[in-house]
Amino acid sequence: MGKGDLKTKRGKINRGTFGASRPKTAANKKTRRERMGLDKKD
Repeated sequence: MGKGDLKTKRGKINRGTFGASRPKTAANKKTRRERMGLDKKD
């Protein structure tokens, strides 16, 4: 994992792209557990 790995934040910064590991805004950032629905409170 490093600059060439597009699935990591460092790789996204190096390439200048955005995605799940580097969202454009902090408000849109969800944790992996939230995306999977594991943090539901019953």
